[in-house]
Amino acid sequence: MAYREIRKLGDDILRKKAREVTIFDNRLKMLIEDMAETMKKASGIGLAAPQVGILKRVIIVDIGEGLNVFINPEIIEMDGEIIDVEGCLSIPGVYGEVARPQRLKVKAKDEKGLDFELEAEGLFARAICHEIDHLNGVLFIDKANNIIEEKKGDE
Repeated sequence: MAYREIRKLGDDILRKKAREVTIFDNRLKMLIEDMAETMKKASGIGLAAPQVGILKRVIIVDIGEGLNVFINPEIIEMDGEIIDVEGCLSIPGVYGEVARPQRLKVKAKDEKGLDFELEAEGLFARAICHEIDHLNGVLFIDKANNIIEEKKGDE
């Protein structure tokens, strides 16, 4: 496993659409392991492959209940709406209020290429939506209201 550099706002790759994963091999497994290490080191709860410079439809989410891996994820149902504050590892120090579904159902593949469906709600659903947005070149600031920037140093 290796820590990978998290791409920051202004890097063109964050605005590109990621490609579908068709090969489920050791390289994919290594990418997922590296993403997990990178996310943990950055104290994040989610990470998308484009954030580490790889244009593949791979996201990981861990809200404290264990790592969830979604390959080629697709939201198939959404219900309710909650507006809450979000941030992003690719846009450090910036936060904003974003409307997301309260509950959702997502279908995806696991690291072996097996199909699964999963239902999520609350923070877990929010994190999945946030990361899927990354796969489509969308950042939370595109959807946010009331953008807040942390003050740095003696400001």
